[in-house]
Amino acid sequence: MDSSPSRSAQHLEDLVRLLGADVVLPLSANERYGSDMTEDLFFPPDVVVVPNTVEQVSQLLRWCNERRVPVVARGAGTGLSGGALAVRAGVCLSMERFNRIVSIDEANFQATVEPGVINYVFQQALAEKGLFYPPDPSSWGSSTLGGNLAHNAGGPKAVKYGVTNAYVLNLEVVLADGTVMWTGANTLKNSTGYNLTQLFVGSEGTLGVITKAVFRLLPLPLHKVLILAPFGSAQQACASVAALFKAGFNPCALEFMERDAIEYTLPYVPDAPIRLEQGVEAHLLIEFDGNDLGALTEQALGAAELLTEQHGAGAVLFADSEKDREALWKLRRKVGEAVKMHSVYKEEDTVVPRAHLPELLAGVKEIGSRYGFQSVCYGHAGDGNLHVNILKGDLSEERWTSGLDPAIREIFALCKRLGGTLSGEHGVGWVQKSYLEVVQAPEHIELQRQIKRLFDPNNILNPDKIFPTVRAF
Repeated sequence: MDSSPSRSAQHLEDLVRLLGADVVLPLSANERYGSDMTEDLFFPPDVVVVPNTVEQVSQLLRWCNERRVPVVARGAGTGLSGGALAVRAGVCLSMERFNRIVSIDEANFQATVEPGVINYVFQQALAEKGLFYPPDPSSWGSSTLGGNLAHNAGGPKAVKYGVTNAYVLNLEVVLADGTVMWTGANTLKNSTGYNLTQLFVGSEGTLGVITKAVFRLLPLPLHKVLILAPFGSAQQACASVAALFKAGFNPCALEFMERDAIEYTLPYVPDAPIRLEQGVEAHLLIEFDGNDLGALTEQALGAAELLTEQHGAGAVLFADSEKDREALWKLRRKVGEAVKMHSVYKEEDTVVPRAHLPELLAGVKEIGSRYGFQSVCYGHAGDGNLHVNILKGDLSEERWTSGLDPAIREIFALCKRLGGTLSGEHGVGWVQKSYLEVVQAPEHIELQRQIKRLFDPNNILNPDKIFPTVRAF
């Protein structure tokens, strides 16, 4: 569907009559909603709608469904797979006004929230009550819980606590025809029919629009101990990850950063207590949490001893103050942004069983050498999730736009051979959909298509996402 000024104006007029002028943004806002954090892609919608109520979302979807108008739900626009881009124009459904923490049930360790709540805001509200919601993607200061649900986001804490789907009990969703429903129950156990709740988590807005979520919570750990271990080679750093777990250590976060990742990021975090010594090619950032500070310190000391004595690590840095701990985490969380400031890049969200990280890293570098590109790698080493940033650098526009496809396919084929897949937490969206067939069999993809057809027979919900080719519905 091609966008046109006349159609945009008509949609605007119709939707103002349906929903009210305060809900439909002027056409001048369309460009602002045409991009996210994915490369330099730009797909402005015909019209942007910012509803206040579930009823308005229902009315909008019913209107779009009757007229076969595409509609793309959007959170904060921090996505890295193009999942919230209006590639067929139509309506951008921004959930930014759905930003209430509806309730925090301290007795049952649950919270009911709207999808526009910022992850960090939610975390802080819970911390004040001694509660904890573990999923914390690097964009937690700006990404919304709705976007986290759409992509089944993880983050550093996933290695110990799991990703978003481990904390979702129930969802209020609006289906393509405007039907409003709850997917489950607010209980820790539910063996009543198919698990529709988990089907919606990670579906990237292709099956329905989430308007409320009920999350289970944990008690907030009282203490944290953070260490930073330098290595002379990135391979050594990756190889030591599985060894830590095999030795019985249980970190709540275990992050890997190549030298270039830190070098590009340090200017943005000048107070980080780290110096890049000559010969250091990678670091592991390792955190332990719990309620016994002495036991945590003992774990950290034991991990440092194992890494230095058996796995080639240099002198391990202990974050002795909360200021140092926050600075080191800020360094890690800003890597993606810093790499983007350094060069145009493509980010591949690879994931393999963590013991295969050394093979994945070596394979990525070997493929880069053959195809002539530089990559900067970092990520959640504890759960095998390696973010591979391919830098444009001096590559020609032709090489950049079309010449890298075989290389990316090789990277994903390597992931599959190692027992992994093409995305750990960023989703498939728009930019990875042509590679889905590399890691999933045709019958696997077709079964997912059939589910999509059942929920969205007119293909209005975030069309042209996830699946590698467009088929008539």
